[in-house]
Parts: sequence; structure tokens; C-alpha cells
Amino acid sequence: PLVKDKRVTGFSNEEETAVGLADVVPFSLEDELKKHGARYERGVAWQSYVVADGRLVTGQNPASSAAAAEDVLRLLR
Repeated sequence: PLVKDKRVTGFSNEEETAVGLADVVPFSLEDELKKHGARYERGVAWQSYVVADGRLVTGQNPASSAAAAEDVLRLLR
């Protein structure tokens, strides 16, 4: 898998539960990333949190969009 042994982040189980979708979505992103060998990290719920590992840039939630975009631009320079 692309994420195996990579540091990544994504929508956390805590955030999924907070929006009332934990029992609606077909799978937990946090759990699936871990299951596929990712080194999942998370920040404070609803705050910007971005992880870059090589050329893979991931953001935890919508609040992370601007910071993730800045990291992508930095990598493209």
C-alpha cells in the first residue's frame, strides 16, 4: 500500500464520531490507514494538522487545507 511505513494523518475517529457519522461511513479512515501499515498521527480535533513524509502530504481535516497546500507548494519548488 502507498501508506505502508509512511507518516500520515486524516480525519480521526474522534472527529468522525463528533459529526455523527461513525456509524454511517463504510469504514474508519484512521483505522484503515493503520491497518495498511501507516504510521498514523493526529493533532487536536478540528485544528489544522499536516504531516509530510517525502512527497506524501496529508491533512487531518478541512481546517488543514491551507497548511497542506503550502506544504505541497514547498515540495514543488
